[in-house]
Amino acid sequence: MIAMYHIQCLNKISEVGTSCFGPDYVCGTDVQNPDAILVRSASMHDMTFDPELLAIARAGAGVNNIPLDKCSEQGIVVFNTPGANANAVKELVVAAMLLSSRRIVDGIEWTKTLKGKGDQIGKLVEKGKGDFVGPEISGKTLGIVGLGAIGVLVSAAAISLGMEVYGYDPFLSVDTALRLSSSVHHAKTLDEIYAKCDYITVHVPLTPDTREMINASSIAKMKDGVRLLNFARGDLVNSADVAAALESGKVAAYATDFADETILGAKNVIAMPHLGASTPESEDNCARMAALELIEYLENGNIRNSVNLPAVSMPREGSRICIIHRNVPNTISSFSGVLAQCGINIENMASKSRKEFAYTILDVTGDVSANAADSIAALEEVVRVRVIK
Repeated sequence: MIAMYHIQCLNKISEVGTSCFGPDYVCGTDVQNPDAILVRSASMHDMTFDPELLAIARAGAGVNNIPLDKCSEQGIVVFNTPGANANAVKELVVAAMLLSSRRIVDGIEWTKTLKGKGDQIGKLVEKGKGDFVGPEISGKTLGIVGLGAIGVLVSAAAISLGMEVYGYDPFLSVDTALRLSSSVHHAKTLDEIYAKCDYITVHVPLTPDTREMINASSIAKMKDGVRLLNFARGDLVNSADVAAALESGKVAAYATDFADETILGAKNVIAMPHLGASTPESEDNCARMAALELIEYLENGNIRNSVNLPAVSMPREGSRICIIHRNVPNTISSFSGVLAQCGINIENMASKSRKEFAYTILDVTGDVSANAADSIAALEEVVRVRVIK
């Protein structure tokens, strides 16, 4: 059987994900003219996309490696996998809190220098351990900026470890709110987090508004000796400002998954090599979720977890017309008019917008000819039309 869909993998993708594709799919790194692309960290900004490309799925949460604006203009749906790596990141954040408190990393490195001291090691350890004293996290206050999938899990873990937790998220969803412990204090402003918390961890996407949100100005509002954690995106933090605050003692420690030249030269820094999602369980979860998103879109036109188009889905009823279009008035009536002229009846419809773009699904009865699809595609506001029979 000739494959119906071709999936190109730009990175090594877990077999747990690629095995989701059935016999009507060809999936691999050497696939040409793909219908969809699976990607992890490979940069796509300089890529030229074939007209056949319908979708890109990022096996992970961040999509900084994908040119979202270009994809939207070309009618390419971009998916990510929110929450699939949340537990892996949560565990690393908890480890970072402990490491930043007890000076464990420094202590381990110092202990290595005792090699060759023989019987004196025990006495030297007792004499030197005072240099690595640090506080317990139980009874301390943790501020979580961003209460998405990861932030919610971090809050639950911190509460179980005896911490008092404050959370800040002006875009808190209903689903997330239902999963959030009632013990979490809801901060109304970032300044409240800064003023009250001994530890602050950020879990927000990188946007123009959040870029370098941790800087000299925000640090000045924090408690003396605050410990900062960044396992979201490196550019959420102004590295030079954090390094200066570490040197002055305003910030007691900075733990991050995003090393850079400035941070690596600062004291009391624990920099990890982007380990947040580097677990086999996380890679499997992300790959499976990304593959299933592509399958649902390619076969049924349903969109879930897109970062550039709205979430729209409904059960299939016969032939389906999927339309990516600009969010302008009277667009739906234009579609209805074209289909009516072609003798096609709309049985069911779903449509949503997201900023300047919208997505509409039409389940229809009647022969959806090429002329009907071409007539819709010719409308000025339409970016892409696809018919699924």
